[in-house]
Amino acid sequence: MAATEKETAPRIIFDEKVAATPQSAALRTAVAVIAVVMSLYHMYIVAFGPPEAMIFRGTHLLFALTLVFLLYPLKPGGSWKWRLSDALLLLGSWAFIAHIFLNYQYITNRIIYIDELTLADRVNTVIAVLIILEATRRVLGWALPLTALLFLVYAAFFTNVQPTVLMEQLYLSTEGIFGSTLGVSASYVMLFVLFGAFMEKSGTGQLFMDFALSITGHTAGGPGKVAVVSSSLFGTVSGSAVANVMVDGPMTIPLMKRTGFRPPFAAAVEATASTGGQIMPPVMGAAAFVMAEFLAVPYVQVAMWAVIPAVMYYMSVFFAVHFEAKRYGLHGVPRNELPAFVQVMLSRGHLFIPIVTIFIGLTMGYSAPLCALVGALMCLPMALLRKSTRGGITWRSVLEALEEGAKNTLAVAMACACAGIVIGCVTITGLGIVFTQIVVGLAQNLLPLALLLTAVAGIILGMGMPTTPAYIVMVSLLVPALIKLGAPVPAAHMFAFYFAILSAITPPVALAVFAAASLAKADLWQSGWAAVRIGAAGFIVPFMFVFEPSLLMIGDWITILHSFTTASIGVICLAGGLFGYLFRWALGWERALLLVAAFMLIKPGLVTDLIGFGALAVVLFSQLVLRRNEPRRAAQAAR
Repeated sequence: MAATEKETAPRIIFDEKVAATPQSAALRTAVAVIAVVMSLYHMYIVAFGPPEAMIFRGTHLLFALTLVFLLYPLKPGGSWKWRLSDALLLLGSWAFIAHIFLNYQYITNRIIYIDELTLADRVNTVIAVLIILEATRRVLGWALPLTALLFLVYAAFFTNVQPTVLMEQLYLSTEGIFGSTLGVSASYVMLFVLFGAFMEKSGTGQLFMDFALSITGHTAGGPGKVAVVSSSLFGTVSGSAVANVMVDGPMTIPLMKRTGFRPPFAAAVEATASTGGQIMPPVMGAAAFVMAEFLAVPYVQVAMWAVIPAVMYYMSVFFAVHFEAKRYGLHGVPRNELPAFVQVMLSRGHLFIPIVTIFIGLTMGYSAPLCALVGALMCLPMALLRKSTRGGITWRSVLEALEEGAKNTLAVAMACACAGIVIGCVTITGLGIVFTQIVVGLAQNLLPLALLLTAVAGIILGMGMPTTPAYIVMVSLLVPALIKLGAPVPAAHMFAFYFAILSAITPPVALAVFAAASLAKADLWQSGWAAVRIGAAGFIVPFMFVFEPSLLMIGDWITILHSFTTASIGVICLAGGLFGYLFRWALGWERALLLVAAFMLIKPGLVTDLIGFGALAVVLFSQLVLRRNEPRRAAQAAR
């Protein structure tokens, strides 16, 4: 293998900025100790139950802010004056959270929006907002803090909301900074990030890669299909499309190029497959846990809604690779260069057990954090069962997993805290209602137009911020309009979720494509547009499940099975139409008919299905008849 086991293991990374490594040994030790304690604290909470919401969320935020200001200094390598500013921000973080802890009885007993704020309340509110904005900027860049700042300015200067009321909303209630989004980070995301960190240390990444190589590597376009399969597996434990690309891409992209795929196409395949990890159950992106919280449903319900769209997304990517390979006569990797499936399963297959355990636990109704905790605790013992997987695993591996798990939670924790500012402003000002009226007015009461506006907004928001805050902003401002116009509530939320994710492969700012193109040494724009073609189903299916919820497994099983079957055929037609191949090269009119068939079949309904199957039948007849006559015509031409 070209990459080592550690290099191909999955990592949970929610951002693209790199934390600075502390220069002094004492500071590195302090960071490691704080990170390990943070992970152990959250594991203890899952096992024995959390304290009051503000105390639990405040503790989570305290750990996160402490690590952020230690790992993301204002000026890396700067003088003591720069470090002093970091120390002051750190002290400010401790101060505004300590104020909550020390005055918790006073906060819970006061009458919100009625009792006067003390001077300490006001000062700590300002400190809290400023520090969270700065910490988020250090981890995620300017986009999300500037968005939160715009909402703050609107609430403070363009509405009738009193400043003290806004302060209470943001700081002294569970509707702002310490709201449900931060609760999701503390309760759900932290544990699944830990699960991913333990999987990394157990060497499961090598299993994912070998498994994918063994089942698809020898087929036409095999390395591209390996990218699809392995990225979907990596996606079960990774919260970032870019992280998936940087873990999986160094192995799959060179293989794709070696077997004849054009560099832009190779980059696009990896980027699109990696992006799908956030929509692929059983472990989806962090925003899925936020969705479960917003809708007050178990996480497993969200995962069930996501199954059919995720399968169709990956089916579309898989067949796009297949048709591209057949179109240009690209072959797979010789079998003698690939690991054998039986050998892979015998030597490493037991490392799948923690993932299977999580899936079984979720379906049996156990809480998602508990399932994640059990899965994390199983990872290293499973690796120690066999000689082939126990190499290099020591007690240090446990400490490293605990440390990495805490560090990799920082970006999502800060995103959730900063998003809490946005939600607090939207809630107290009624901005969500105003936006609903605006969207309904612009859409002229037409749901398809409202969906189009929401899709564009989701892609734009996702360009500048991670999926979770982008989804939260959409839920606050746009999703209520979709629901008012008749979209089912789960479908409206899933629609927003999808388009917050798809920005990762949509030009001009497509972070997953940028990462993959850098590995493939390919043109960014060519890679971006290729990614849009490969992931086309991801842009179409959300519109369809809004109008037919059976694609979200809502309804009777006969309808669900029928919708899934026809939509799956439609997705294959979509790939065939976009890439010009079915059983042979497709003529222009055949491609057009395949696209018509795709749209008709993906949209459930008897009339559309009949039209779709009719169009497909015409193309199949043309393809099969012309293909049968090609040798005869060639022989006649040779005479």
